[in-house]
Amino acid sequence: MINCPKCGEENPPKFRLCGYCGAPLAAPLPSREVRKTVTLIFSDLKDSTALGERLDAEALHEVKDRYFNAMAAEITRHGGKIEKYIGDAIMAVFGLPRAHEDDALRAIRAAAGMRSALARVNQDLIAHYGMALAHRTGVNTGEVVANDDPGADQKIATGDAVNVAARLEQAAPADEIYLGETTYRLVRNAVEVEAVEPLQVKGKSEKIAAYRLVSARGLDGYARRQDAPVIGRDAELGALRAAFREVDEQRAVRLVTLVGDAGMGKSRLAREVIEQLAGAAGVLRGRCLPYGDGITFWPLVGMVWEAAGIRDDDSPELARSKLLATTIDADVAARLAGAVGLSTAVYPLHELFWAVRRFLEGQAVDAPLVVLIDDLHWAEPAFLDLIEHILDTSQDAPILLLATARDELFERQPQWCESRAAATRMALHPLSDDAAAQVIANLLGAADLPSDVMARIVRAAEGNPLYVEQMLSMLIDGNALRLEAGHWVRTEAYGEIMVPPTIQALLEARLDSLSRADREAVEPASVIGLEFPRPAVEALVPATVRTAIGEHLGR
Repeated sequence: MINCPKCGEENPPKFRLCGYCGAPLAAPLPSREVRKTVTLIFSDLKDSTALGERLDAEALHEVKDRYFNAMAAEITRHGGKIEKYIGDAIMAVFGLPRAHEDDALRAIRAAAGMRSALARVNQDLIAHYGMALAHRTGVNTGEVVANDDPGADQKIATGDAVNVAARLEQAAPADEIYLGETTYRLVRNAVEVEAVEPLQVKGKSEKIAAYRLVSARGLDGYARRQDAPVIGRDAELGALRAAFREVDEQRAVRLVTLVGDAGMGKSRLAREVIEQLAGAAGVLRGRCLPYGDGITFWPLVGMVWEAAGIRDDDSPELARSKLLATTIDADVAARLAGAVGLSTAVYPLHELFWAVRRFLEGQAVDAPLVVLIDDLHWAEPAFLDLIEHILDTSQDAPILLLATARDELFERQPQWCESRAAATRMALHPLSDDAAAQVIANLLGAADLPSDVMARIVRAAEGNPLYVEQMLSMLIDGNALRLEAGHWVRTEAYGEIMVPPTIQALLEARLDSLSRADREAVEPASVIGLEFPRPAVEALVPATVRTAIGEHLGR
């Protein structure tokens, strides 16, 4: 099949024009091997040989089949791919064929889910066979070589990242999960771990760091500093305060979508506004998730829990009673309960939309309401329709819908709320060099940073506050900077400022969202430099890309 370069639809190989939009079809690009950063899981049954002595062949087959099915379900549920089965071991990969910024966290959640799934399997095995299984798991992140064709059979090349994942698994005790150093750095704010003694493993000249996973409950692998002052956003803060005043004075609904690259400070800006409005408005918070079951109305779950005071350990009956006490009437409560998973009742979308609107209007009776929706670029279409429904139908309710989103939202929905006078798009641009330097000063407090180190971080971060934070953190964590007598000094480990793994994951995921033809254009351009002549790129790309090079460079 050939994918149309204009609309993306699949067409038979003999078609010269797209059967959907009529655009000329280019011949498919030849596949090639590329470096990819992935996260790998190795998991192996412990003492599986002894099972054969206790069970006959048929029972052993059933036991192993149940085990592998349970493990595979957890891996695929979190977006991983079973790479291979090696005897009683499973090798899975996260980040192929397409990278995600949270692949490491997905793998950790999958490994934790596999451990919980094994506990459930063991309950039945103990009841039927009087025995239980145990396994051990290693998780590691690193570079591999893989095919760049998403439709190809992705067989990754073995290498150091794969070997370390296997060694971590072999070193882990029964029913424990060991994480590699890079994996831990990518997920450390979302997990609880215990450091173990560095491991001396086969094939490595030096010992490797390892961490025992205790739990994985957080949503973010890395945490942003929320206590540092907001720098360089005075105009945006003023505009948001003005939007709130308009909502309050006119008793109307308004939507402001804060747009910017990952790490540009959208969520920090939104939280600063909410802090400044403390006491003047009620606040409900929700967040869109990139994957998972039942995520369409997941942002609504956070809002309902916050408004009704529902706790995670509340029984469904108690949660429903709290919701009923918070909402306007029983009909609204019943439909909200169905939308957020507190009941099995199913209602048409228009009834759910009505209930959500009535719920928010009820929360805005006594004071204006600010509804913060983070990561709207991951929202499901039905949730975007819900926001538009609230904008179009709510009356006499002072509600400020404040959403954060990346540009991907407008790539999927170019006309998002564009025709609605009550909706505003506010773009966050990179910080100035002076503002970026002030971010560093705020992070370090009174301790000074050498001026040349400050300049290198500012230059490399290109105005992105997250990049500033992560580069500074990497230099400190890697012992390239050391605090002596109130001043930061360079150590022998100080060298080139490398791209931190957190930023690497963000960039790789962004690049993987491009088509293969766009990648063929951007890669030679990036080798030439930040500024590049178009003829040079044309000379380096395949002939099938050269005919539409202007479109590819534009994207």
